[in-house]
Amino acid sequence: MTDPIADYLTRLRNAIKAKHKVVEIPASNIKKEITKILKEKGYILNYKFDDEVNYQGSIKIALKYHPSDGTSAIKSLKRASKPGLRKYCDTDHVPRVLNGLGVAIISTSKGVITDKEAKDLNVGGEVLCFVY
Repeated sequence: MTDPIADYLTRLRNAIKAKHKVVEIPASNIKKEITKILKEKGYILNYKFDDEVNYQGSIKIALKYHPSDGTSAIKSLKRASKPGLRKYCDTDHVPRVLNGLGVAIISTSKGVITDKEAKDLNVGGEVLCFVY
């Protein structure tokens, strides 16, 4: 597999389309950080890191749906930077998603953070994905 982050996003998209309540994904440090951001921004209900399964470990993510109509809290997951074509932003050109309603997840020297945190810390980096 050449792009584990794209695989992570695709597994989430597929689980949302199939209306699954829980999805299990192979773990890595960057996937754990993206999962933490999704939780603190309210896109998922909860998550659990299982290191007992195998050496690599796994992430179990409980997806969030609206109680009355069953729509997902995540409308779109889009990969921005790809292995063949990296997308970087500097401090002046941090992307905004849906005029501030969505979240851009950025890998910076300060760690994996959101677009709003990157503006506050005045750092740029690689734009990993857009979530709304």
